[in-house]
Amino acid sequence: MVPTVRIDLYSDTCTRPTPAMREAMAEAEVGNEQAKEDPTTNRLVAMVAELFGKEDAVFLPSGTMCNAIAIRVHCEPGDEVICDRTCHILHYEVGGPAALAGVMTRPVDGVRGVFTGEQVTAAVRRPRHHHPRSRLLSLEQTSMGGGGSVWPLHAIESAAGAARKANMLVHIDGARFMNAVVASNTKASAFAAPVDSLWLDLTKGLGCPVGAVLAGSKAFIERAWRFKHQFGGAMRQSGIIAAAGIHALEHHVDRLADDHANAKALGEAMGNVPGVTVDPAQIQTNIVFADIAGTGWDAFDLHNRLMAEGIRIGAFNATTMRALTHLDVTKAQCLEAARAFERVVKEKRK
Repeated sequence: MVPTVRIDLYSDTCTRPTPAMREAMAEAEVGNEQAKEDPTTNRLVAMVAELFGKEDAVFLPSGTMCNAIAIRVHCEPGDEVICDRTCHILHYEVGGPAALAGVMTRPVDGVRGVFTGEQVTAAVRRPRHHHPRSRLLSLEQTSMGGGGSVWPLHAIESAAGAARKANMLVHIDGARFMNAVVASNTKASAFAAPVDSLWLDLTKGLGCPVGAVLAGSKAFIERAWRFKHQFGGAMRQSGIIAAAGIHALEHHVDRLADDHANAKALGEAMGNVPGVTVDPAQIQTNIVFADIAGTGWDAFDLHNRLMAEGIRIGAFNATTMRALTHLDVTKAQCLEAARAFERVVKEKRK
C-alpha cells in the first residue's frame, strides 16, 4: 500500500492545478493546435515570445521535448553540445541527445552548475576533420544539480560571448527559468537576449499540470514544428492545458518568492540537525540539498522512514537529501517537515 503523503517536498513537479487554474482550463476556447488554430494556445505562445523578446514560440508537452527539439534543430549528427557536468540533458533525458539527434555532449566543471566563458573557450574543439564540431552551448537556468543556483546575467553573457566567437549557437534549458527571474530581479528578456533558443517550463513552480514553451527566431520555430511532429508532440485542442499556462503567467510568477523564502527556512531548520550539513547561503531559489553523511542514515532509508510519517523528501544520492518547495506547500508545512526530519534523524543516534 502506498503511504499517504501529507507534505510533498519531493519535487515542484508535484503541484496540482489550483481551483482558479482548473476554472480557466474548463472555460478555455479551443481549436486544432496542429493547424495553429487553437486560440488559447496561440495566445500562450505569443505571451512567452513577448516575455523573452523572441520572434516566435511553440507549445510542447514537456521541457525534455523542448531540449530534444532545440538540439535537433541546431545540430547535425556528430556535432557536440557543451554543457555543465551536472546538467539535465546529460543525466536525466535518457540519452536523448544521442538517441534523437545523434550528437555528443562535452561536459565542463562548473561551480554549482555555472561555468565561465573561459571554460567554454577551453572546451571548444579545434576545427579538424577528425574532431566532432562544437556546435551548441547549453545552459540550465536554474541549475538543478547546482541546488537551484541562478546563472547571473553577466555569466550568461560571458559564456554566450565565448560561444559566439567559436561560431556556436546558445540554448537555455529553462526548467526553473522564472525562479531565476524572481530571485535575481532580472527581466526574462535580459536573460534571453544573449541566446538563440530557450524554453519556459510551466509544470514546476508555475504549477501547471503539463507543458512547456520553446522560443526563438521564426526560422528556428518553423523547423521546431517539424520535429514536434516527428517526436510525437503534435496536439489537438491543447487550449485546455495552454489555459493553465496563461493563468500561471498571470498569477503565479510573483509568488515564487514565497517558495524561495520557504526553502531558506526549511534549509536552515534541517541544517540545525546534528550530523546534517546545509549551507543556507547556497539556497538561492526553491531547492534544498542536505548532506546527511554525519547522521548514520542512508538517504534512501531516511526517505522511506519519512514517508511513513507522510512526509516525502527525495534521496538525491546515498548521502544527500533533496527538498523542493512549491505552491502546494506552506511555510508551516515546511517547518513541520523539518521537525519530523529532526526527530527521525535522531532515532538513529538513539
